[in-house]
Amino acid sequence: MNRLFTTPLLALFLIAFASCASPAEPRTEFVLGTVCTVNLFEKGTDSIYTEIFVRLRRLEDILSANRDDTNLAEINRNAGIRPVEAEPETLAILEEGLRFANLSGGLLDPTVGPLVKAWNIGTEFAAVPPGDTLAAAKALIDYRRISIDPDKGTVYLPKEGMKLDLGAIAKGFAADEVARIAARHGIKRGIVDLGGNILAIGSKAPNQPWKIGIRNPENDAGGSVLSLLIENQAVVTSGVYERYFEANGRRYHHLLNPFTGYPEENGLLSVSIVTARSIDADALSTAVFLLGLEEGMRLVESLDGVEAIWIDNAKQVHLSPGLREKVAILNGEFALSR
Repeated sequence: MNRLFTTPLLALFLIAFASCASPAEPRTEFVLGTVCTVNLFEKGTDSIYTEIFVRLRRLEDILSANRDDTNLAEINRNAGIRPVEAEPETLAILEEGLRFANLSGGLLDPTVGPLVKAWNIGTEFAAVPPGDTLAAAKALIDYRRISIDPDKGTVYLPKEGMKLDLGAIAKGFAADEVARIAARHGIKRGIVDLGGNILAIGSKAPNQPWKIGIRNPENDAGGSVLSLLIENQAVVTSGVYERYFEANGRRYHHLLNPFTGYPEENGLLSVSIVTARSIDADALSTAVFLLGLEEGMRLVESLDGVEAIWIDNAKQVHLSPGLREKVAILNGEFALSR
């Protein structure tokens, strides 16, 4: 019998209504399938928080792969039938997804939906799919077959059964949208936490960066392996602890390799990406994990303004060069690699 696990909530669940929240209180709501907290400190008025969460819910209404009434679901439903008019947000995120699919050699593929559905990780139906099911799902995955008509604003999946899944990039886009709203209101300090996707607006105080914890990927109860100093940057982590289930004495996590059809097993427990845009950090955290340590390092080093933290199953912490002076180990079981 399978046992399903989910990541412990990083914050208490709270729906804060505009009528009762004081101007300086953070707002926490359940949206985008997770607990999301936005803290704009002294500038966080009720009206701005409401504007932000209305925008997040609108993105959920467009992009959710787990509902039948979204723009994404309509595109998937019409695979092999007809092009579908796409919302501007769908087009923007899909074009970014295609860019990262190219960068990763297809490991981060926005048409991975059939494989995600085959495994159902994160639901009560999670199970190891039969071999023929995996083969059929893999045959439907190929980002190069997506047809986008920029003049008509349509997206077409040419083969019946193809499915888009933008889960590896959508929360990053959403966090950047929060930052855009904050900037429009002249807000220069804040923390956005969309289910563990962290985006720091400005600095904590003049000449004082934010200190962010990177969690222990071996401990379901949480706890930080290290602290990281950031300013005006996003930090997104992909790890084997986020969503998984156990069957037949093995753990199966949600970071699926579209070429093998199975969760990637390459000795890594987590990858954290640090960069200016949350959408880049979100996509790259998955892509770099799937690439493995050596190839992932090569990709990170080829990109301007991107840094990374790898934690492997030997409890070694590997850093890209730009983070050497910004990281402190907090857990003595882990050590910096040389």
